[in-house]
Amino acid sequence: MLFTQPAVNAPEFPPDLEWLNTPQPLSLRQLRGKIVVLEFWTFG
Repeated sequence: MLFTQPAVNAPEFPPDLEWLNTPQPLSLRQLRGKIVVLEFWTFG
């Protein structure tokens, strides 16, 4: 049985995005193969 990774059809992060707790912006290519937790919040 052959297992393949599914294609990720997500847009790249915007270049002017503000990042927290990272020394530089990240790309989807850098995150490939890693477990990623995203947290979205508002200040409201």
